[in-house]
Amino acid sequence: MPFRIVRDDLTKIQADAIVNTANPDPVIGRVTDCAVYMTAGKEKLLKERQKIGYIHPGQAAVTSACDLPAKYIIHTVGPVWEGGINGEEEILQSCYENCLCIAKRKRCKSIAFPLIATGVYGFPKDLALQIVLRVISQFLTREDMMIYLVVFDKTSVRISEKLFENIESRIDDAYVCQKREIEYKVSSAGNAPAPSMPQQISVQKKSSLRLPLRRLKDLINRKNETFQQMLLRMISERGMTNAEVYKKANQDKKLFSKIKKDINYQPKKKTAMAFALALELNLDEAKDLLARAGYAFSPSSDFDRVIQYCIETKEYNIYEVEVILYDLGLETLCNY
Repeated sequence: MPFRIVRDDLTKIQADAIVNTANPDPVIGRVTDCAVYMTAGKEKLLKERQKIGYIHPGQAAVTSACDLPAKYIIHTVGPVWEGGINGEEEILQSCYENCLCIAKRKRCKSIAFPLIATGVYGFPKDLALQIVLRVISQFLTREDMMIYLVVFDKTSVRISEKLFENIESRIDDAYVCQKREIEYKVSSAGNAPAPSMPQQISVQKKSSLRLPLRRLKDLINRKNETFQQMLLRMISERGMTNAEVYKKANQDKKLFSKIKKDINYQPKKKTAMAFALALELNLDEAKDLLARAGYAFSPSSDFDRVIQYCIETKEYNIYEVEVILYDLGLETLCNY
């Protein structure tokens, strides 16, 4: 799980590096900055910070973690929000990129971020979230590092009000339609399915015989495909690399190695769903992949309906899917 959203106190997170939203000058600021100093040891950390001096907005510098449960504190200065007319977005993006660069240089295996500049600096939280997700997703396609996004209140994670309204409305509508189909065998159009006619059956049989013999054999051979076999086949057919897929699925290399070595590997349902998103499967393909592992989308599960909605609307970015699940009060995919 290279990325995880955590609702907690930043100073209590166990990570190699903790990111502090610092004041440009070597003084103790407010909110997150103050909390970091108080927990790390005010005098010790201030002495370390004074050695660095002034930090320009968008830049970052590193000190020891003093009394914090980490190896390093990476100090970065976010932009003061002035309506977005003074390059605030670019500055915030630089904050995250420079912090990750330092963490990589220090060979950190994990790093914990707050939502930088969204407190007293007034940066809009939904825009800040989009920026951090973009930076993290790009970084994790190249590097291996556990990244925590630490939020203290639930309003800190919301991509956009409109998106969530659409999702909440859609999963409610989907639930009604699915229940009608299951319990009353009524189609989503409100009509009972038409009975099959002998003539229609005959046409279907005739047309199926026109399929190339090789394709028919492929379909028959795939009937008993395991989850592992289908996963590897889909990776190959899409021209993707194994690393690309497990990173897009927010999985680590060790787990994928286990899957690759075991033809009968039995994944957890969330793992199968994560790979369906990473492969950008359509709904039928996703259902097939889940079925190979013995699972199905449940019409009575809000979690399942959100994942199904994301697949249907081609929202395949797993980091954004994690935020959607978190904000709706559901378990996230990373809780494997």
